[in-house]
Amino acid sequence: MRALVIVAHPSPESFVSFLGSEVVAELQNSGHEIRHHDLWAEEFNPVFTAYERLNHVGDVEEKLKNLPELRQHVEDLQWCDALVLVYPTWWSGQPAMLKGWFDRVLMNGVAWVLPDGAARIRPLLTNVRRLVVVTTHGSSKFVNALEGESGKRTVFRSVRLMLHRRVRCEWIAMYGVDNATLSQREKFSSRVRRRIHRLG
Repeated sequence: MRALVIVAHPSPESFVSFLGSEVVAELQNSGHEIRHHDLWAEEFNPVFTAYERLNHVGDVEEKLKNLPELRQHVEDLQWCDALVLVYPTWWSGQPAMLKGWFDRVLMNGVAWVLPDGAARIRPLLTNVRRLVVVTTHGSSKFVNALEGESGKRTVFRSVRLMLHRRVRCEWIAMYGVDNATLSQREKFSSRVRRRIHRLG
């Protein structure tokens, strides 16, 4: 399996960053090929620019000539058959850094295209057959359900549309992390490793 791991947390000392390193290690130990981006560590710029909006439906190669910082991300997406997202859930959704990655990297001509006269997009990342999310929530699962789980819907109802139509999805979430004990965090970390190990 060729896995692309995207980690989004500003602190390298955070539990989420630790989980990201656990995911990468487990994939490596299982013999998978890996490409990995820690968006904050790489100082990825999540700001969608005026140029990108004006050239929304333009030639991809021309866009990447003007946006060289996105080229490796695009190539990695086109290379992988498993996409693993590791991030904290804030304000019911993805951190702005990861949302900006969606905005900028999942561009027209790379992730999707809308054919002339069509009412629905056509997915272009059909190479991706596994979509995995590892995330933490400060609130309980019950509260997240009441709030509508918008972050989960963003990934599994929107991002998913750009992937293989039979993509298999995994949601690995820890709820109530703000009040979790060390033992509870260790238990969740073990759960993450087991679930990642079973991917391939």
